[in-house]
Amino acid sequence: MTTTPNVMIETKNITKVVTTSEGELQILQPISFKVKAGESVAIIGASGSGKSTLLSLLAGLDQVTEGEIFLGGSPLHSMDEEQRARLRGEKVGFIFQSFMLVQSLTALENIMLPAEIAGLDNAKQLGQDILEQVGLAHRGNHYPNQLSGGEQQRVAIARAFITKPKILFADEPTGNLDAANSEKVESLLFELNRDSDTTLVLVTHDPILAKQCQRQLNMQGGVLTDVTSTDAQSAQQQQAS
Repeated sequence: MTTTPNVMIETKNITKVVTTSEGELQILQPISFKVKAGESVAIIGASGSGKSTLLSLLAGLDQVTEGEIFLGGSPLHSMDEEQRARLRGEKVGFIFQSFMLVQSLTALENIMLPAEIAGLDNAKQLGQDILEQVGLAHRGNHYPNQLSGGEQQRVAIARAFITKPKILFADEPTGNLDAANSEKVESLLFELNRDSDTTLVLVTHDPILAKQCQRQLNMQGGVLTDVTSTDAQSAQQQQAS
């Protein structure tokens, strides 16, 4: 089965059930939606609604209980861990709220890591270029514990973009930052997204960040309850009609 043309992400009735001491717990109810190539989408909702679980499933970091997920036409749901890891290396970037930098590596080495894993010969030059792009050329030889939270998140964003992934997932990318650093990271995230023509899917509690996306999906209790266009997108649709 293939996805619709120009669709980068497609889910078909995906669910997630986990076993607890009290029995089975259904975290996600059947969810079906599509994300177009190059589109930016925010998943919003209260803590515990299933947002991060959905993001992990879409990125292949976890497996669905039932249903189908296609990334760029590839059937993620039927792949084993090795195949999912290969697909992530080819198509996916991921930004974690807690940065997830390797503490024993410098900022530059952290950024280079995905490019080295992908076997790119010019990993160091690519790393230096994107380090400069995120405004941290002077911090390349510093280790994570020598960087502020905002700087660490910029390193994490640079690491996610170095291989120019077709899809970028971001889980609360400004959740651990103050207002000033959040604004810097938001601007950087969408700037790189536009420059790379990357499909962006992010989870956030920040309504300002969510509204910068072309579309917002509202999750509650494991159910995708609403799909809301931003004001900008609504205006474009009205002009088109």
